[in-house]
Amino acid sequence: MHQNKHQNAPLHVPVLLQEVLQYLAPAPGNSYLDLTAGYGGHASEVLARTNAPQRTTLVDRDDNAISVLKGQFVDGERLIHADFLTASIELSAEGSQYDLILADLGVSSPHLNDAHRGFMFSEDGPLDMRMDQQQALTASEIVNHWDEATIAAILKRYSEEPKAKRIASLITAARPIHSTAQLADIVKQAWPGHSRVHPATRTFQALRIAVNDELGLLERSLPLWLDMLAPGGRIAIISFHSLEDRIVKQILATASGDRYDAELQLLTKRPVVASPHELVTNPRARSAKLRAAVKK
Repeated sequence: MHQNKHQNAPLHVPVLLQEVLQYLAPAPGNSYLDLTAGYGGHASEVLARTNAPQRTTLVDRDDNAISVLKGQFVDGERLIHADFLTASIELSAEGSQYDLILADLGVSSPHLNDAHRGFMFSEDGPLDMRMDQQQALTASEIVNHWDEATIAAILKRYSEEPKAKRIASLITAARPIHSTAQLADIVKQAWPGHSRVHPATRTFQALRIAVNDELGLLERSLPLWLDMLAPGGRIAIISFHSLEDRIVKQILATASGDRYDAELQLLTKRPVVASPHELVTNPRARSAKLRAAVKK
């Protein structure tokens, strides 16, 4: 019987959980690959329905998440401590096939809420932003050492920041920058006055995407996920900003086009978003978009 030690997990509410279960439709004996297992919120519910721990692979790049997963899943599930591209290359080379594949591309709440991880500007912390704490590149390296034009390009590409050049200029002029609060104050200079969304939101998103190569990993991984999907298998992907969603939409659309040899059939014509009820209890779900497909 699958055991689950929820008390060991930090508070993290999985987004779009009911929708994930609806579109993956886990059944007893299904093999399952969770490419961003995090603190096990989605995985524990899927496993409760498949009851196939020996056919389950859980992937995460974060030290803390892997530590929690080891305490939570104790029935023979395979754990891989790596980013999802590295794990996908390894699994693909082994010829692995799965009935169910899930990727939740969001940063989990425990990461965002831990000031020491450097993802947030509401509390002061180091300029880190690494999901994989073993990697060398940090937000501090970009902010303090990369040239102004490159920083501006990152802000423009990864967050569509209208004042990318101005912010890049302010950043390079203020070096050295040591903390998230200091960086947020610098960015605010480009946006005088008050706004509903903090002016540093886009800058922090862009830096996080750059530090973790989020879009690059996704573009290279998604084709591998489709290859690893067994005939009749289902894939669900949750994205949290338009750049991610665009990549997912395009790759799924290409694989499911109106051709007799299309390998996928879309289960979602449009992205599925959180219900009003979920938004009350989990406001971070407001930007979540789920797309799903089944392999023919």
